[in-house]
Amino acid sequence: MTLVLPVLLLVLQAISTSGFITAVQSPTSTTAPIRTKNLVLSSATTDASSDTAVDVDPSEYDLSLFSPCKINLFLRILRKRPDGFHDLASLFQTVAFGDMLHLKLLDDDDDGSSTDDDEFMCNMEGVPLDRSNLVLRALDLVREKTGNTDKKFRANLVKQVPAQAGLGGGSGNAAAAMFGANELLGRPATHDELVEWSGDLGSDITFFLSHGTAYCTGRGEIMTPVRAPFGPVKLCIVKPDIGLSTPQVFGALDYDQLSKEDPEELLARFLEHGVDADGDDAYVNDLEQPAFDCLPELRELKEDLLQVKGFEHVMMSGSGTSIFCIGEADDMDGFLADFGSREGINVFPTEFISREDGEGVWFEKEWTDVNPYA
Repeated sequence: MTLVLPVLLLVLQAISTSGFITAVQSPTSTTAPIRTKNLVLSSATTDASSDTAVDVDPSEYDLSLFSPCKINLFLRILRKRPDGFHDLASLFQTVAFGDMLHLKLLDDDDDGSSTDDDEFMCNMEGVPLDRSNLVLRALDLVREKTGNTDKKFRANLVKQVPAQAGLGGGSGNAAAAMFGANELLGRPATHDELVEWSGDLGSDITFFLSHGTAYCTGRGEIMTPVRAPFGPVKLCIVKPDIGLSTPQVFGALDYDQLSKEDPEELLARFLEHGVDADGDDAYVNDLEQPAFDCLPELRELKEDLLQVKGFEHVMMSGSGTSIFCIGEADDMDGFLADFGSREGINVFPTEFISREDGEGVWFEKEWTDVNPYA
């Protein structure tokens, strides 16, 4: 696969502060040791729907990377494979709602010996702190593949993206960790090698090593970067607190109800017509049926969003439970007041972003600038 990787832009940002309590937890993994911390925020900032404020000093880290999430502009499920996975075809797009990953390469101890463990911190309760976390698995992978197994990191993951949202938050974190670790180790791996290795961690991680728009096939790990005439695109992501696991959604998939649309024809429509795609019928997600069957109130939420004047396209992202709304509501203040005040519903105004071409460039977005409507 040929892909030009923009490589690095240090995004050192001053993040607003809030009081926090540091709790040191014992690692649950029996593999390499890791020092873990969970930053417990004040009650006003623990919800993913609020402006996450964490006391992080970027100057204490070598590198700070914005970790965007994604939406699926279409998602076709083609077949179930003998290995139990599904072949899919989807157009992925990064958006400016995301997390921050701060990384530091730890120095050797004073006696010259190598530091024997990583340090990992995360602000969001419920995020695993052992090596089941994709950030730590990504660091392990880069170390193993590049022969730098003696190097350790401090990683501070500041999350806003909720879990079980269909937004690929964890996958984006893993891609940022791979990219950042490779940079701090002196770029021992090429971009193509990072892309190749990323498939070992999960299906969506490869995409986040693209420039931000890509046609993904296989399990999602076969990535073809594309240039679509999107221009500035505003959208709102609406996420109910309740989530659905990917296995749960696929387990409810009715293969007889799969779309018959040719995914390459859908792709061609987006590449020719941009986000309009020459009609709303290009917005296809084969996982809406099983997600809505599992969670009927999710179907009701989409129906309510379809009634909001001004939104051009409304569809669930990935396996859910987030629903994205392309465009701008005619009465944006009224929309935010209505849906933002509903119990168990979070609204995230955002916009499409991409990574610029050129050496030394990563996704860049101001941490607090996630509302393009403001």
